[in-house]
Amino acid sequence: MSNLQIFLVCVAIWSSTWIAITFQLGTVAPEVSVFYRFLLASLILFAWCLARRLPLSYTLRQHAWLALFGIFSFSVSYIFVYYAEQHVVSGLVAVGYSASPLLGMLGMRLFFRTPMTAQVAVASLLGIGGIVLVFLPELAGLREGGRPALGAAYTVAAVCISTFGSLVAYRNQEARLPLWQSMAWGMLYGSLFSLGAVLAAGKPLAFEATPAYVLSLIYLSLLGSIAAFAAYLTLLGRIGAARAGYIGVMVPIVALVISAALEGFRWHPLTLAGIAVSVLGNVLALRQRR
Repeated sequence: MSNLQIFLVCVAIWSSTWIAITFQLGTVAPEVSVFYRFLLASLILFAWCLARRLPLSYTLRQHAWLALFGIFSFSVSYIFVYYAEQHVVSGLVAVGYSASPLLGMLGMRLFFRTPMTAQVAVASLLGIGGIVLVFLPELAGLREGGRPALGAAYTVAAVCISTFGSLVAYRNQEARLPLWQSMAWGMLYGSLFSLGAVLAAGKPLAFEATPAYVLSLIYLSLLGSIAAFAAYLTLLGRIGAARAGYIGVMVPIVALVISAALEGFRWHPLTLAGIAVSVLGNVLALRQRR
């Protein structure tokens, strides 16, 4: 596949995972759906590692860091995403998640003393400010029982927790923990933590045997959690992090278009202005990273 084809595959899959999550909402609790999703993805990754004879044994300390990575990245953050999409359209949650790289840069500065230029600082403020503008029209509808505000709060929680997961992933990478094995163990630990949350809350371990639920679960596990990530890594190796990072600029825009088509999302002037400001912030940050 050409670089453009891989780029389009990543954007198409990651843009559509947000709407796919809506098919997981209903009779099955979000914690249960997250448990199923990442348990299936981890089993596939373990099978991949075994087929390639990749080492899977690590020390207790390494497992502790892998568990922390999994809990932040593949459990708590996604549980909040599923709850957020019960209150706001999926495209808005995708736009909120576009702040993750910008918050990650701030976190790298805070925890790892990574240098940050004035341009990156301004870019981060623009990106986050643009996301606030996108959410403002939804927050104006507080007369609907506060549901948009609750969705925004869940989105903020998901983004912040996901950012911590990215920082732990960076720490694990610096500690020379291999990528695919880290993903396999992280997803397993994340799924088990979600299962623990289900049992602690006394929620039923239900399963919805409908085509919509089953197919969306397979799509999210196979394509959203594994295939798109593998394609992204391929593109990363070919064109570098700065240019591959533009996937994150396109995903929320396409996700909002999908929301408008399938969820009745209504465009507002502030929505368009917020997207423009957020994209500008991301582009400035990516150009600096180059």
